[in-house]
Amino acid sequence: MADAQDSKTVTIIVEGTPHEWPKNEDISYAQVVTLDVPDYPQHTEITYAVTYRNGHGEKPEGVLAPGASVKVKEGMIFSVSETGQS
Repeated sequence: MADAQDSKTVTIIVEGTPHEWPKNEDISYAQVVTLDVPDYPQHTEITYAVTYRNGHGEKPEGVLAPGASVKVKEGMIFSVSETGQS
């Protein structure tokens, strides 16, 4: 039964790099940043601006704030940029 989960992923793009993510699951600000900056959990003092596009119909684009999350969709594109110290 666990093998059925393999087809239940979507491909999201974070800073030009494709990543598989479980379909119908939200992705959080910290998870998006960690996909782009793997050592982010050790450096949470650095703030990043996270934006997305190609999202779901009711909110196809927006800003993902620290502590927030968004439902993923096939082909969704995330941009991550360092904003410096907060």
